[in-house]
Amino acid sequence: MSVRTIFITGANGEIGHGLIHYLAEEGGIHIIAMDLVPLDKSIRAKCHRIVTGDILDSHLLESLSTEHDFDTIYHLAALLSTRAERQPDLAHRVNVDGTLNLLEIAITQSRLQGREIKFIYPSSIAVYGLPDIQKKITAGKVKETEWLHPRTMYGINKLYVELLGGYYSSYYRQLDAEPLKGRVDFRSVRFPGIISAVTLPNGGTSDFAPEMLHFAAQNKKYNCFVRKDVRIPFMTMPDAIDALRLLQKAPREKLTRQVYNVGSFNPSAEDVKNLILKSFPQAEISFIPDPKRQAILDSWPADVDDSAARLDWGWKPNYSLEDAFSQYLIPAVKQRYAK
Repeated sequence: MSVRTIFITGANGEIGHGLIHYLAEEGGIHIIAMDLVPLDKSIRAKCHRIVTGDILDSHLLESLSTEHDFDTIYHLAALLSTRAERQPDLAHRVNVDGTLNLLEIAITQSRLQGREIKFIYPSSIAVYGLPDIQKKITAGKVKETEWLHPRTMYGINKLYVELLGGYYSSYYRQLDAEPLKGRVDFRSVRFPGIISAVTLPNGGTSDFAPEMLHFAAQNKKYNCFVRKDVRIPFMTMPDAIDALRLLQKAPREKLTRQVYNVGSFNPSAEDVKNLILKSFPQAEISFIPDPKRQAILDSWPADVDDSAARLDWGWKPNYSLEDAFSQYLIPAVKQRYAK
């Protein structure tokens, strides 16, 4: 069996960890893992090569491309939403210029190898921008092609990279006299809010749900920065990792698009509070909306239409809302804070 080489950026994040564990178990794969900070000891032994570096370092990327023939690139590295609003210029460099560097590596490799290179890219519901609450309510489950008017730097970056991926897949250097050998097979998942029992919330716009949970488990009072009626789609971290795996494995001929919505459940903030109170009845959770962060959440859909992912590549979440809390989140956070 030939050995495949998979390059993962942002490998030290929780999605990176999950992917590395899965790929290592699958076998027959050389994992090249890259992050700004040294990789955790728990995953080092599972990697063929570990690279500490920046996706803005084009010389480093070119060196890696010279030394390895990639089959698939998982581009997980990004500057996330809250920091992107505070440093929009840096966000553009990391989220757009850094991704452009990697797309150039992918197209170069595809031309040299004479075959497709898969490029798996996690996007976000931040690409959506509904104008007001009434439109959000009446829109229902939003399709991939609707309401693409993001109001955050992060959302703008993500939407632009989705379009870049389409260009590198279908139109790259389209005026060349001779057709190119090879191509980039760009595939993207638009993630909703992701709730993890392992990773601590870092102040992201959708982090009100996991923050509620982690504060309750620590017996700390939590002032939730959104209205109790706010509603956006969520999924668990294990389901997010599974979505990337499934999309990567899907036969190209089965895919009808390059960018797919995925979702699992879409509780209101009050629904999340009530679920948490079942396990942590002592929890003190108040709703004190931050108008600026609330406005961003009000521009995101209450739910997404993920029927294309379900039909094309068999997407189906493992966790319903109730199962996510009873089987995954509550047991894990209780164990975490019991130590």
